[in-house]
This record gives sequence, structure tokens and C-alpha cells, in this order.
Amino acid sequence: MGDFKNELSIDSVLIHGGIDGDETTGAVSVPVYQTSTYKQDGLGKDRGWEYSRTGNPTRAALEKLIADLEQGSYGLAFASGLAAINTVLSLFKSGDKLVVSDNIYGGTFRILDNVFNNFGITYEIVDTSDLAAVEAAITDEVKAVYVESPANPLLTVTDIEAVAKITKKTGKLLIVDNTFLTPYLQRPLTLGADIVIHSGTKYLGGHSDTISGFVVVDDKALADRLYYLQNAIGGVLAPWDSFLVIRGIKTLGVRMDRHVENAKKIAEWLAASNYVSKVYYPGLKSDPGYETQKKQADGPGAMISFVLDQKYDHRKFFESLHLVTLAESLGGVESLVCHPASMTHAAIPKDVREKVGIVDELIRLSVGIENAEDLIKDLEQAIKASAR
Repeated sequence: MGDFKNELSIDSVLIHGGIDGDETTGAVSVPVYQTSTYKQDGLGKDRGWEYSRTGNPTRAALEKLIADLEQGSYGLAFASGLAAINTVLSLFKSGDKLVVSDNIYGGTFRILDNVFNNFGITYEIVDTSDLAAVEAAITDEVKAVYVESPANPLLTVTDIEAVAKITKKTGKLLIVDNTFLTPYLQRPLTLGADIVIHSGTKYLGGHSDTISGFVVVDDKALADRLYYLQNAIGGVLAPWDSFLVIRGIKTLGVRMDRHVENAKKIAEWLAASNYVSKVYYPGLKSDPGYETQKKQADGPGAMISFVLDQKYDHRKFFESLHLVTLAESLGGVESLVCHPASMTHAAIPKDVREKVGIVDELIRLSVGIENAEDLIKDLEQAIKASAR
């Protein structure tokens, strides 16, 4: 398609981005190259492929696709979101320090606190929505700022462009986890980020049937370092899973539109009810991150967190749901609900959790694409059934 392909809207890039089909056979879908190794025509004479940890055509098609979607130049696919995070953190060495958003995925905290901390790579937790706090935390030993926006699970919004100005001025890397919004709604590289991370398990795959992770960058030197680490560490995405994520991404646009439409209805219903003491959702005008979210993204996403009023028992609420599923993870077509304090963020010490607002009554809802009224009915009956 040449230059024409560069002018496509993201809705079309979702379907035709990356490597579109198979030139050899004309297959519309990228084939699954289920092979571990490749025949070489002679010593030092391969056909572009040597060994599937190092490179696989199906994975390469997906890596090109995620790079196109994030408007970056280089994409890397991993066996999980944490494999992607592990590889990015492996850029750093003993004595280096990271500034990290104060409410992040519990697995990110766990790998920082219990794995990389052992290697002398430290971190400082900061409210990254407070630009003065970010700037104050930048010291010589700090090498990067790691942001989730909206953050997990309190949906705190960080002004990515403003933080990028701080990191560029001070010569630090800006890493942004874009899992909650996907490149359909937010593209951090265009806002000044250096590295974008995804758990592709969530919205990108979209059907709760595969685990994957991604890293996207625009700088070649940084990409070369990451490719080396990807191959050396080896936590790469398998061909079949690569195929599944490519298939999932083709419907990302229509799914996200429905996810967001449903989430807005449910967030507004929760905010107007007397069932909750607080609703976290950057699509509500009352949310402190509303204006920043509106400025830097094409939508507020479909994750909602809320605190049940004390007259309701959160344990009974979970037991009383029928349509909404109690489960880890998020971003699938089905609505999932979880208890961050004991599930996704259990790795974070209780005092740290509660300090930022991850209390026992906090509930995180990943809004699916079911009928919104059905979801509201199920939430309401479960809340009523949990009355003390």
C-alpha cells in the first residue's frame, strides 16, 4: 500500500497494519509458523530466520502491528505482560533507581520489590499525577520514571506529556504501561514516552484465551538493547498465541467502543446511587483526572473502581453476582470483577495499599460488552443482597 497505508485511521490499521496477510500464498490471515528452527542454505546463509526464540514470522507480524498501532518503530512480543516488564527492567543495573506511580499493578510492584531489588535496582513510589512530586524525586541515581495512566486500580491519571518534559530535561527514560487504554485510545510515544508496555492478555487479545505482553519504542539504539535482552532472556510469545492476539486486535476498535459505552453508563449509575462512597473513573466530570484524560486520550477506558458503602458487605457482594464474573485479569468481552486488596494487589503491603486508597471495600470492575442494562441489574441485585 506504500504511503497510503501510513494515512489510514487506527480502525483500519487494526486490520491491515503490520504484515497484512501472506504474500506467498495470498492467505488473508498471517499463517502460524509452528516451527522451532529453520533450514539454512549454507554456513551463515539463512533466509532471515534462524531459531524461533530469536525470531518467528508470526510473532514478527504481530510485533510490526503493535509498533504501527503505537506509532512507534519497533515492537517486541513476550509470553506475558510481566515477561515484557522483566525485560524492560533488565535495561538497568545495580545502583539505578526508578520513580514509580503510587498505584500500579501488583505484579509490577512484586517484581520490583522482590526480584530487581535483590540486584540493587531500587524504586521510589510517587504520585505521578503530582508533577512537583515527580520533579522532586528525580536524583542522579534515578534512571527512569515508570507510569501507569490510568493507574491500576484507582484509575489515577498522569499527564504523560508533562512528565515527559521533566524526563527529557533531566535525561531520564519515561516508561508508560498503556494496558488499560490500548493504542486505540492512547498513544504514549506521541506524548513523549520512550517505552510503552502492554499486557496483551487484556484488551489486545480481548477474549480471555491467551497470555501475552508487548514493548514498543521509537529509538533504534534502545530497540537494539531490548531485542538483545528479549533473545537473551527468552520470554518470547509463541506462534499460536501471536496468531490469537493478531486475530483479537482486528476487533479491538469495535470492542473498545462498546466497552467504553457500557463503562460510562455504569459509572454514571454508580455515582448517582447511594450504594457507594466513591467511584474512580476518569470519564466522570467529577473525577480529578477528567480534563487530563480528555486532553491526552481518545476515551476514558472501561475500567471502574468503586468503594462499597459500609452498610454493604463486599464479601457477600461477590458471592451474589450472577452475570459478572469474579476473576483475576481484565479486558475480555465478559465483565470481570475483582477484590484488589486480596487478589491483584495482594503483593503490596497492607499499609502501603491503604495509604493510596486500596482499601478492603474497594472493588475493581472490568466492564465487558454485554448489555449495559443487564450488567447494572446484576450489580444492583448483588449490592442489595449484600446489605448488612
